[in-house]
Amino acid sequence: MSDIMTGAYLPGNSTVEFRDLEIPAPGYGQVLVQTGSATICGSDIKFIYHEHLGSGPSAYLDKVCSHEPAGKIVSTGPGMKRFSEGDRVAIYHISGCGVCNDCRRGYMISCTSPLRKAYGWQRDGGMAPYILADEKDCVLLPDSLSYIDGSCVACGYGTTFEAILKVGVSGLDRVLVVGLGPVGMACLHLSKAMGASKTIGVDLNKSRCDIVKKLGLADEVVNASGKVAVSKIREITSGHGCEHTFDCSGHPAGRLVAVQAARKWVKLCLLVKRVRLLLRPAPILCMIRKQYMDPGLQAYKIWSCS
Repeated sequence: MSDIMTGAYLPGNSTVEFRDLEIPAPGYGQVLVQTGSATICGSDIKFIYHEHLGSGPSAYLDKVCSHEPAGKIVSTGPGMKRFSEGDRVAIYHISGCGVCNDCRRGYMISCTSPLRKAYGWQRDGGMAPYILADEKDCVLLPDSLSYIDGSCVACGYGTTFEAILKVGVSGLDRVLVVGLGPVGMACLHLSKAMGASKTIGVDLNKSRCDIVKKLGLADEVVNASGKVAVSKIREITSGHGCEHTFDCSGHPAGRLVAVQAARKWVKLCLLVKRVRLLLRPAPILCMIRKQYMDPGLQAYKIWSCS
């Protein structure tokens, strides 16, 4: 095996640069993964590809891009506790310090230690034949899942699954997803797998609606916005609205649909990055800590997941 490989970098001017670099050797508690798949996230496009806009945890430090890799371990350093050569893994996109309160709870994304580094942002990511990873950041990939599946789980699907668990989707619920990009589609897919009695997707983009229909991700797809979308959702749900709603659009108009098409005592999740809730507290919502009520005593519980 050659000691040199080619990696992809994002210089910030809507182009990709390919550079040669040395294949790294794993140190203590580290593994070298032969990349089977690596995908590009919307955050990569927004904060890196077009212009280097991020700072702090979102700063791009001229590293091999992609924080969504999966592959096979080909060599290990000393101190392995679980994994060995030949294991198939997905790599979680944040490498936290491992000892702070958030890391110990399993939320490395919330780690504030200077040791925190994101793959593809502050340390080399997956757009190269090999990636050096910490063993603690690896997730075993079952043989039933492809490397592409692993890449999806590494960020988008994992984020969505966390939100669905918080909301508690079950067969008792009708689920509404506003915004049918990759995260919205994942939300529909997982909600159906968790047993939602009915799934409804909403988007203005007809091509996205067509993809959702083709893949069978939603029971109903509404290609509309605003009052028209709300009216159709109410019609589909016999006037009640949905027990759980997810805004994956990141747009105030989309969030308004998620609120107005909700049933009483709904759980509403804002499943977008760096969300700003731009809803007038009245007459739509009257805010009381994390519980939200309108004048008709409809209660809402709202989470923001990034």
